[in-house]
Amino acid sequence: MSNQLLIPSLAPFYAAAKPATYAVLRAAFGLTVVTHGVPKLFGVAHGSMADPLGGSIKLIANVLHLPFAPQLAMFVALLETFGGLAVAIGLATRLIAPMLGVQMLLISIALGPTYPWIDRGVEYPLMLGFIALMISVHGGGPYSIDRRIGREL
Repeated sequence: MSNQLLIPSLAPFYAAAKPATYAVLRAAFGLTVVTHGVPKLFGVAHGSMADPLGGSIKLIANVLHLPFAPQLAMFVALLETFGGLAVAIGLATRLIAPMLGVQMLLISIALGPTYPWIDRGVEYPLMLGFIALMISVHGGGPYSIDRRIGREL
């Protein structure tokens, strides 16, 4: 089978839509991550968690067994809030997206054994991790602050 599109007449549409749809995906990913950081920073209930920052501290200390759990939890809250915003607009994308990917990997490892595949969903941080990986590789893209300021690697 050749590399030709099955519907060649749509090729210009696909070429034109590719950068815009990537920017939309990057923005959706970043803003999705922000929705997890803001409640931690401002002490607002999030889903079933009355204290999201406290939940992060317990996860880091009791499941991941890492030192400095309160400081790491605050780093996560800042990364999710400001890092998510940065990725959404395409700023420092190749710096921040890998950090979010590592965070999603650690969440998947920590929660994977206790989260079933569908109910409560370990697939959620797993998919976010794969999206972060893709964004890490592709960078900000044509519609990004990185590209505008000439800082895209």
